[in-house]
Amino acid sequence: MPLCSACRVPSHTQFASPDLVERIVYGDLDPAADPAWPESGAATLEDYARWCGHLCGLTCLRMALGPSSPSLFELRDGALKYGAYTEDADGEIRGLIYAPFAEYVRDAHGVDATVHRHLTVEELTGLLDEGRSVMVSVHFEIRRPHRPSPGRGGHLVLVTGRSADGGLHLHNPSGIDAATRTADLSLSAFEPFFAGRGVSLR
Repeated sequence: MPLCSACRVPSHTQFASPDLVERIVYGDLDPAADPAWPESGAATLEDYARWCGHLCGLTCLRMALGPSSPSLFELRDGALKYGAYTEDADGEIRGLIYAPFAEYVRDAHGVDATVHRHLTVEELTGLLDEGRSVMVSVHFEIRRPHRPSPGRGGHLVLVTGRSADGGLHLHNPSGIDAATRTADLSLSAFEPFFAGRGVSLR
């Protein structure tokens, strides 16, 4: 299991094969073609392919829990019991829903989880300085921060600390290579992608 040398947090992707993430998110590779899908803990390939694109938040939780964390789909099953995801009449998956997710994390994993519905960059850095990790809502294109942000929110990454220059150290469940799975971003580079909400963990 690869570890971030700066903060000793495991680096995981929401797709079972890290080397296929770029082809899945930018190409035309169906997640059902991922040969490593059993490693996710999914019971079937169909279940894996249907859910893996929705599990960025639980991948963040898996990283925060450390090397002894349950598998991704064990976490999914637990979160479902608390209503952290819902499915509408046509089978559309909705979530991650913060309040029941935080309840699940507290009850099942003994981790202090706090929902922040309105969070500034300054408040985020304050939480990090208190020793908390923070799952934050960002646009998924944060993996290419040199490009203008297309929007804010819709994807979750785990911010684990401050970088040496005062920026943010983050783990991205849909990073397309090592440099984007664990990345340091300046506050000014991060802010255009940030939706101003998240869940802090201690």
